[in-house]
Amino acid sequence: MAAEPGARRLLNISSFWLCCLLLLGRRQPGAAAARSGSPPQSPGASIRTFTPFYFLVEPVDTLSIRGSSVILNCSAYSEPSPKIEWKKDGTFLNLVSDDRRQLLPDGSLFISNVVHSKHNKLDEGYYQCVATVESLGTIVSRTAKLTVAGLPRFVSQPEPSSAYAGNSAILNCDVNADLVPFVRWEQNRQPILLDDRVIKLSSGTLVISNVTEGDEGLYRCIVESGGPPKSSDEAELKVLPDPEVTSNLMFLKQPSSLVRVIGQSVVLPCVASGLPTPTVRWMKNEETLDTESSERLVLLAGGSLGISDITEDDAGTYFCIADNGNETIEAQAELTVQAQPEFLKQPANIYAHESMDIVFECEVTGKPTPTVKWVKNGDMVIPSDYFKIVKEHNLQVLGLVKSDEGFYQCIAENDVGNVQAGAQLIILEHDVAIPTLPPTSLTSATTDHLAPATTGPLPSAPRDVVASLVSTRFIKLTWRTPASDPHGDNLTYSVFYTKEGIARERVENTSRPGEMQVTVQNLMPATVYIFRVTAQNKHGSGESSAPLRVETQPEVQLPGPAPNIRAYTSSPTSITVTWETPLSGNGEIQNYKLYYMEKGTDKEQDVDVASLSYTINGLKKYTEYSFRVVAYNKHGPGVSTQDVAVRTLSDVPGAAPQNLSLEVRNSKSVMIHWQPPPPATQNGQITGYKIRYRKASRKSDVTETLVTGTQLSQLIEGLDRGTEYNFRVAALTINGTGPATDWLSAETFESDLDETRVPEVPSSLHVRPLVTSIVVSWTPPENQNIVVRGYAIGYGIGSPHAQTIKVDYKQRYYTIENLDPSSHYVITLKAFNNVGEGIPLYESAVTRPHTDTSEVDLFVINAPYTPVPDPTPMMPPVGVQASILSHDTIRITWADNSLPKHQKITDSRYYTVRWKTNIPANTKYKNANATTLNYLVTGLKPNTLYEFSVMVTKGRRSSTWSMTAHGTTFELVPTSPPKDVTVVSKEGKPRTIIVNWQPPSEANGKITGYIIYYSTDVNAEIHDWVIEPVVGNRLTHQIQELTLDTPYYFKIQARNSKGMGPMSEAVQFRTPKASGSAGKGSRLPDLGSDYKPPMSGSNSPHGSPTSPLDSSILLVIIVSVGVITIVVVVIIAVFCTRRTTSHQKKKRAACKSVNGSHKYKGNSKDVNPPDLWIHHERLELKPIDKSPDPNPIMTDTPIPRNSQDITPVDNSMDSNIHQRRNSYRGHESEDSMSTLAGRRGMRPKMMMPFDSQPPQQSVRNTPSTDTMPASSSQTCCTDHQDPEGATSSSYLASSQEEDSGQSLPTAHVRPSHPLKSFAVPAIPPPGPPTYDPALPSTPLLSQQALNHHVHAVKTASIGTLGRSRPPMPVVVPSAPEVQETTRMLEDSESSYEPDELTKEMAHLEGLMKDLNAITTA
Repeated sequence: MAAEPGARRLLNISSFWLCCLLLLGRRQPGAAAARSGSPPQSPGASIRTFTPFYFLVEPVDTLSIRGSSVILNCSAYSEPSPKIEWKKDGTFLNLVSDDRRQLLPDGSLFISNVVHSKHNKLDEGYYQCVATVESLGTIVSRTAKLTVAGLPRFVSQPEPSSAYAGNSAILNCDVNADLVPFVRWEQNRQPILLDDRVIKLSSGTLVISNVTEGDEGLYRCIVESGGPPKSSDEAELKVLPDPEVTSNLMFLKQPSSLVRVIGQSVVLPCVASGLPTPTVRWMKNEETLDTESSERLVLLAGGSLGISDITEDDAGTYFCIADNGNETIEAQAELTVQAQPEFLKQPANIYAHESMDIVFECEVTGKPTPTVKWVKNGDMVIPSDYFKIVKEHNLQVLGLVKSDEGFYQCIAENDVGNVQAGAQLIILEHDVAIPTLPPTSLTSATTDHLAPATTGPLPSAPRDVVASLVSTRFIKLTWRTPASDPHGDNLTYSVFYTKEGIARERVENTSRPGEMQVTVQNLMPATVYIFRVTAQNKHGSGESSAPLRVETQPEVQLPGPAPNIRAYTSSPTSITVTWETPLSGNGEIQNYKLYYMEKGTDKEQDVDVASLSYTINGLKKYTEYSFRVVAYNKHGPGVSTQDVAVRTLSDVPGAAPQNLSLEVRNSKSVMIHWQPPPPATQNGQITGYKIRYRKASRKSDVTETLVTGTQLSQLIEGLDRGTEYNFRVAALTINGTGPATDWLSAETFESDLDETRVPEVPSSLHVRPLVTSIVVSWTPPENQNIVVRGYAIGYGIGSPHAQTIKVDYKQRYYTIENLDPSSHYVITLKAFNNVGEGIPLYESAVTRPHTDTSEVDLFVINAPYTPVPDPTPMMPPVGVQASILSHDTIRITWADNSLPKHQKITDSRYYTVRWKTNIPANTKYKNANATTLNYLVTGLKPNTLYEFSVMVTKGRRSSTWSMTAHGTTFELVPTSPPKDVTVVSKEGKPRTIIVNWQPPSEANGKITGYIIYYSTDVNAEIHDWVIEPVVGNRLTHQIQELTLDTPYYFKIQARNSKGMGPMSEAVQFRTPKASGSAGKGSRLPDLGSDYKPPMSGSNSPHGSPTSPLDSSILLVIIVSVGVITIVVVVIIAVFCTRRTTSHQKKKRAACKSVNGSHKYKGNSKDVNPPDLWIHHERLELKPIDKSPDPNPIMTDTPIPRNSQDITPVDNSMDSNIHQRRNSYRGHESEDSMSTLAGRRGMRPKMMMPFDSQPPQQSVRNTPSTDTMPASSSQTCCTDHQDPEGATSSSYLASSQEEDSGQSLPTAHVRPSHPLKSFAVPAIPPPGPPTYDPALPSTPLLSQQALNHHVHAVKTASIGTLGRSRPPMPVVVPSAPEVQETTRMLEDSESSYEPDELTKEMAHLEGLMKDLNAITTA
């Protein structure tokens, strides 16, 4: 019962302070009002003001003991006074009939005789004070925990112990943490007074430092927790005299990890024992703590560390170090510091109208991170469609209704404690303007309601409210202006909407005056919503439109992301990916698609998978890949998983090091240089290189040297003089050794070069002045037995000592940059080694003026210093080739004719490779040295033409540059976006815009097209933007049918053959208003009240292919094609009718005389032929006699025999004039004779001698179906066959036709259409077969393979036309039968009448002009 007086004192003190706080609160009502954020109230104001309502005192966590009394303080302020109630563990307490618990006048809760037992913990729990004001609202306090100390139980009790004098001793007494404040110690049944030497730890343990004989005795700990005191067992402490011998150092008590709250105190125990007596020091995070000068840190008895008023900076790891001079021991513990929740931003009072959306803001901090919950009028706010937690802690209320008024509280809680802060919401009538408040409490959808209203006429209801676009989660509404204000430029609109059957209505406002469309977002799929629209002017809100019922589209249930996707590598070339079945989705999962991509590339590959795992093989070694999985069901692909990345295992390198070179340093050492293997073949982290070398004479005796790390050179020493060595290098990874380079040879010097003196003067100096630079080149000193480490170049205007540059001893030229034009420079060149610099060689040069573009070289040899002329130059490398390997790498190879045939380098020569590109024109050469016959040039630009040349240097002899080789690197995706993107409106068409741009600066290839993205929302996902592809390299594009007076955002992306480049930055453009684009003095037509904008799924509003303009163009094209078709059919019919008449005349003429073909021969030379452009196109071979024996034909004819040489010609369509114009008529029967040939009686035949030149060009090679029926002409016209016709070397009548009398094969030139190409023969019409089907025919200009036999093809040239022409290949067919030969010769003598020919040709020429004009249009 000893604790009861203390409890009474606590009650009296609490009551005193409570009265003081109440008096203070009543004296300062203005201060309370100020806390509430209430605006100043003007006289006669009709707006309700915010009521001050808050807690003056809130309950705090309390520790009590069984049977004692407890007061939980609570006091709230309000006018009128609030009603106070209490909750325990969330349930209201009934204090009217409770004898032990009663409500004090100030609102505090008094609990007398606290009840607590093992099975009945009636009073322990969480208490909360609730204050209510009728017609105003309710607020709740923070929750306070009442803890009742349990029955005393000893976890550990004191045990007998002994300690040496001067050492420390500990006596354990561990009890429940709640009972530690009630623990006291006794020595020999007498209370112990605690001081700096004797302390009690937080666990109850007693620590005695610097033990003396007076500390001996019996010790016990006593717990007094409201009931009878409970004592532990007694334990004896003995103090031993100093034995003057050492004892082991040990910890009696070590620190343990603790958790404390900011502002509390803590003791980290650390007690050590040993002889000599140890000293204890502390460190935190490896820094020694200074306990002497610190006010908060103190070293307690035995070495424990006490920290008062803990801050967040005190958290960390603490080390206790005990040292007695002989040994040191160490222990550590972690101190974690927590912080109670605190408000960074409290909710603010809000005025609002019904249907508006509001946000209560609440920002908190604490450690651990607090959780936040919201309470409205004392009840928990459960998140729903209209009450949402946004931005982690803020409360958003959507579509306010009158019942939403009241007090809202933000309660933050963590393991340490909880705090609350509240704000009031007042909903005003719509005709009352909202007072000016901080705008952060209103959402963007409601800010338009802040303007005060004035009296005046209100607008009528908006007209024709329609849902122009309905999706699953948004609806776009459009309407027309009210009838009361047809212009509506100054009207704003509010769209009120609610779910069908729900009374809570929300509002969405237009963004600017005059806008007549709103997109309502965040709707639910397959849900019916009711919409209405009101217009507002400066006087207030007008009538509402009729309700519009719209149902959102149902949402296809696609699978969600596959959970727990994991990827692990199983080998250097394979990775296994596993995942689990998606948790969401409607319908059974059909399959999965696994996407993977190599890191650093943009080419994603995929594979279909039916199971929940897959192993991808054939990957690159030691390469990082990313993987993602998409599940598919019957509706399509679902949501992709996040990417997971994993790297394949490493392996031995797949290629040898590059650019191995040897440099003989002296008679006993060689320096080796190399480059790493190509990155794609390294297969892991290169850990080192293995160098192998041997004497060329003893190839079996190989020495190895390892080079670790990334070192790329090594000096091999201890070699023999004048000996040839072979060297090779291989790269190493943790997996092993990769392939080695080829053996490379070098021979050490017979004797070391002299470095006891400076080098001699360089043998020559060559300067070439340019405008801002001077190219300096030189040759080494004549005496090459002296070591040269490098060259020093000095230069300056008038003096060579202004600047000095040192270059390597291998270098033979240098370009001095950044010089002044038209200036006189003095240049000096000196060779140097470790001894010093040699004799200088001087030269001067004048840089050229800006206007001088000549390329004259100035070569000066200073006679006093160079009496010996230059050595004879070496032969330049030959066969330089450039092999393109990638977009930035080209391999250069060459041959050296000065080397032996096996091209083995056995001396100290080296090669210099230089390269450049001609874009821009003033690009300078880049150079690199190599000691092999190839070099890998890297770091080039994609899709760029480079020229390369090579020179060889041996000693002081150098060759000229070789002939250049050229190579163009491969393309790469564009690495920069299109430039200068501009958008302009098309004049006269306000709904059409023109997008212009410039190609990307880094196209990296030929641009094959662009993609234009545009959207009205710049923050939309890119897959939601509208796409307009542009094919080719066009730099402008039109987009039609845009919405008037609407901001659009445009981005452009270029592509080449390798893929898509990056997008340009978004460019904004607002389309013109309707009134400004309808033309001068015109207005847009009134569509009437029945007009309905197109719904979703109608024609695309952007660039629709069915626009009125496109429809008219399509109609014109269809009508034009129809008219052209009718005209062509009529012409063909007329032409065929003429052919039939001529055909019959020709048959009768052929039956009358077999030899009639010679009757016009005497007159043929007297007739002038028509214009050559009409007739030179169609060539026809003059027929020869056909042998009845097929064998001589097959063996002696010059026609090629393989299937690629000749292909029969399709002659199945005689009536088609177009095909007749475009095929070669090789073998014609009587039925196939043209009317043109039948009328050509007075026109001479054109004889063409053959030569052996092979054909040069191919036109066509078409198969033939020579299944021609026998014509009637064969029955009336008969003749014998010439058995020698197959071997005859001339055609019939060839001697009469040729002036020279040579019996050579000839060809006819037949009339043709004037527009027909010389290389397009006509299709032969059907007729009787005139040769063995086994013998194929060929078009006049058939393509011959390069490896064909050329003896079978002969060329024909027109010799009788009086003008030279290139020879044309003509294939000689077999001879026709005699009667057919007669008919062909007779037919060839016929000709057109002059007037008839002119008329027909003019008719055809006019037809072609019409066709060309139509095609062009």
